[in-house]
Amino acid sequence: MKILADYHNHTIFSCGGNDNRRHATGKVEDNVSAALEKGLDKIGISEHGFNHAFYGLSKENAKKERDEIDRLNKKYPQIEILMGMECNILDDSGRIDMPDDMKKHFDYVLAGYHFGSKPTSLKSLFHHIDNFITKGFFSKSYNTRSVVNAMKNNDLLYITHPGDKGRVDIEEIAKVAEQTGTGLEINGHHNRLSADMIRQIKHRDIKFFIGSDAHDPKNIANFDRAIAIAKEAQLDLNRIVNIKI
Repeated sequence: MKILADYHNHTIFSCGGNDNRRHATGKVEDNVSAALEKGLDKIGISEHGFNHAFYGLSKENAKKERDEIDRLNKKYPQIEILMGMECNILDDSGRIDMPDDMKKHFDYVLAGYHFGSKPTSLKSLFHHIDNFITKGFFSKSYNTRSVVNAMKNNDLLYITHPGDKGRVDIEEIAKVAEQTGTGLEINGHHNRLSADMIRQIKHRDIKFFIGSDAHDPKNIANFDRAIAIAKEAQLDLNRIVNIKI
């Protein structure tokens, strides 16, 4: 198996740009160096979205990171370095935290639900609380609509760790992913998609991606657990976009 790309990983820009060890530990170049060591053709850096209360990328740092990635692409022509973002899905309208004036800085966009995203209303606050306390006992329909509308209303490469922070109807999400051409991530770090979820949806013509969700350079392209999940689900590994069998 050859790993072609890792689109989901974080750097110190996800914690203000300082090496304070709060969230992610590596600089952009550290992640690139790790990707080179593992023989990747491509690496995409994807910090947390602007609306994350604790680890969101600032607009100022987004511009700095864009400049850094452009510089590193010249320094390391043997690998393609992209700038993405793991946006937050903010509510059931499908809004994500990618302002129009910032889109030009990014090569691709991922989106997922996170507890740290700032509520947009009392309704969204209620579902944040429910997801945090009960894993979404009262919020399955809301969570599903949020992901579905995010796919319908935005140009997304894929949805990160669907269903990780709250219950969702994965079959409804997969149906819309097929319609919109949006990928779904098998994230070994969060165990989502789980093997059971994959079994429910693998009959659909959807794109699967594996993301390391690395917060430390040593975990770049660490797909072992995610591959094990895919094998447990008996998913044809040739359907995973960013590996080659």
